[in-house]
Amino acid sequence: MKFLKWFLIVVVVIMALFFFVVGPIMKSQTKKHSPQKTAVYTQNDMDLSVSYSSPFKKGRDIFGALVPYGQTWRTGANEPTTFVTGSDVSIMGQSLPSGTYSIWTVPNADTWTIYINSKVPDWGVSMTTDGMKPSHNAKHDAVTVSVPVERLASPLENFTIDFEEKETVHLTLAWDTVKVSVPIRN
Repeated sequence: MKFLKWFLIVVVVIMALFFFVVGPIMKSQTKKHSPQKTAVYTQNDMDLSVSYSSPFKKGRDIFGALVPYGQTWRTGANEPTTFVTGSDVSIMGQSLPSGTYSIWTVPNADTWTIYINSKVPDWGVSMTTDGMKPSHNAKHDAVTVSVPVERLASPLENFTIDFEEKETVHLTLAWDTVKVSVPIRN
């Protein structure tokens, strides 16, 4: 009985150390390479924001290499990219109620598929697959759209998400020489 008590105490202490010390240190280290950024749009009766980790190009080939074509990408680094809307919106004709969502993408050479998902997991990839498989669960996709790729004249060093006003507001995702835009209406 005494052994069991000590064993449980040791297990609890190790778990607490990992949760309160090792976990935060690991998280802060990843943010050095892919800093956390937020884009906000608060006009035209819309209250939109996106929070994401912004990795750098660092001379690497990005789309089709580091981010493979035809595979789900967590759309940034570290935790999943989150999209928050304070009101109901429409994305390319599909209704999206106000709330907090995660954004996942499948990049291809000429088009990207964008998934707005109602679940926001703790981390962008599954640790059981050595970080190789995104933690996206398609059964929770609230909106799925395909958008064409625009080519940028010069490479963009860090992954950037922003809002642009055209005829309507567009959520833009850009990195290296690639940019995609997703129109949003209220």
